[in-house]
Amino acid sequence: MPQEHEVLRSLESDLNKYKKVLNEALQTVQDQDVSNYPILVAFREGINLGLPILEMGPSGANWSYNVSTLEEFVTKGLIERKKVDAFKKVYKNPNKTICLFVCEKEDAHFVFAPM
Repeated sequence: MPQEHEVLRSLESDLNKYKKVLNEALQTVQDQDVSNYPILVAFREGINLGLPILEMGPSGANWSYNVSTLEEFVTKGLIERKKVDAFKKVYKNPNKTICLFVCEKEDAHFVFAPM
C-alpha cells in the first residue's frame, strides 16, 4: 500500500504541475474529433501506446505521458469491444474527468481524476 500511495502522490504532483499541457493535449483530441474519450498514458519505462506529450526527466516530471484514445485501446485489445459501454459509464464526462492509464513495472490500471 505505501508504494501505491507513492505512485498516486507522484501522479498528483505531475497533474498539478503540468495541468495546462496535459489538459491541452486531451482537449485537442476532442476538438479535432479524434475521440470523445482521450486517455493519458502515464509510464516510467517505454511503452508503444499513444503519442508522446511530456517526457519524464528533462521536463522535471515524475512520469512520461502519452495521449491515447479509447479507440486505440480497443484496437490494441486492451479494452474488449463488449466492455466499451461500461468503460464510458465509469469515465463519465470527459470534459470534467481525466482518465489515466498508469503503467508501473508489470502493473497497469486506470485512474480517473477530476480536471
